[in-house]
Amino acid sequence: MKVLVVVDMQNDFIDGALGTKEAEAIVPFVADKIRNFDGMVLSTRDTHFENYLETQEGKNLPVKHCIKGTNGWQIRKEIAELVSEEPVDKLTFGSDRLPERLRKLADQEPIESITLVGLCTDICVISNAMVIKAFFPEVPIIVDAKCCAGVTPESHTQALNAMKVCQIQIENE
Repeated sequence: MKVLVVVDMQNDFIDGALGTKEAEAIVPFVADKIRNFDGMVLSTRDTHFENYLETQEGKNLPVKHCIKGTNGWQIRKEIAELVSEEPVDKLTFGSDRLPERLRKLADQEPIESITLVGLCTDICVISNAMVIKAFFPEVPIIVDAKCCAGVTPESHTQALNAMKVCQIQIENE
């Protein structure tokens, strides 16, 4: 089985509190990737609470975003409509629940590859790719660069290069 992980395609990262034109530009590519993917599609959802500014992340990035229950926390409508599985809520950059979910899938059927797409390349995509690589060192981990955007174009490229060094395959650069 092949698995596609759609990372944090949420309103706040696309055109909300932390949105960018690069994030907006990948939405149709991510939607096409999901529509044409031959395998299981999972997604993650960055999840914070009203006390966000009091957390370590909030002190380092003092912009309230992805507060549970808000519109910004929601997965972008055209993406959410394509993903039937409930998103994996994650409280930090990399998810500790995502590898557990993947392990359960792998117990039912061997995983051939895991592809990641989404936001932000340089924070949550790279973090989840590294966590997944640690849990599944022999499974090819792939990131589709055309379906990712970083905080800046430069940090997007830096993250892709860092993942290459860690034996994560980068497609569509």
